[in-house]
Amino acid sequence: MTSQAPAPRQFLEGAPLGTRVVVRYRIPEGLTDALGDLVGVTAAECTVRTRRADVVIPLAMVVAAKPVPPPPARRTPRPAG
Repeated sequence: MTSQAPAPRQFLEGAPLGTRVVVRYRIPEGLTDALGDLVGVTAAECTVRTRRADVVIPLAMVVAAKPVPPPPARRTPRPAG
């Protein structure tokens, strides 16, 4: 017996703030993703803090959402030479 993942809206409403997530949602051109930390959830929308900005996403537009692992550690620069 396999357990089924919660619906995207249920996942977002139940995830602790600060959880790193990827959210796929509809835009006029099709679909896009927001990857970052979940910083807010209301009855109508969620906010994901990406590297560039906070993205406010209407929950009605969300088609998928899941937790993701932390970003990989940054590489140390190679010495010039």
